[in-house]
Amino acid sequence: MGGRPAWDAYFLGIAKAVAARGDCTRRQVGALITDTDHRIISTGYNGTLPGRKGCLEGACPRGQHYEAHDRAGDDEPGNCFTCRTEWPCGKAVAPGSSYDTGPGACIALHAEQNALLYAFRSVEGMTMYITEDPCDGCVKLMRGAHLRETRTPVSVLTWDLP
Repeated sequence: MGGRPAWDAYFLGIAKAVAARGDCTRRQVGALITDTDHRIISTGYNGTLPGRKGCLEGACPRGQHYEAHDRAGDDEPGNCFTCRTEWPCGKAVAPGSSYDTGPGACIALHAEQNALLYAFRSVEGMTMYITEDPCDGCVKLMRGAHLRETRTPVSVLTWDLP
């Protein structure tokens, strides 16, 4: 018998299962919030608002035309996933453009944002587990929500609470 998994491994495994619901052509991210008694308070995955067409349905400007490589780890320029023409194709969102504003704005909420939105109670002093390192915007939200810490498969972010 292998024994019970440690809390971090257990919750990161659940976050990975939550990520499978992610509505993105390029990345699925899962998040969950636990209280100090190791109870799950909320989960979230990246995706569009309820009732709206999502990335997997072709509604995302970034998800329609993006660079695809034929081989993993290939450093050669790829082709457009949709057009199969040389990257970047004429319909692609400009590389490096804002995810938050302009014609290439992402239509989804991040997993961390959804977990916070659907917590339905204060998350002060709690822990968030995420399958990927959070972006700067999500870090700002998590700090503002007074989470105690965030754990990913490769890092732990801890904040002093006021």
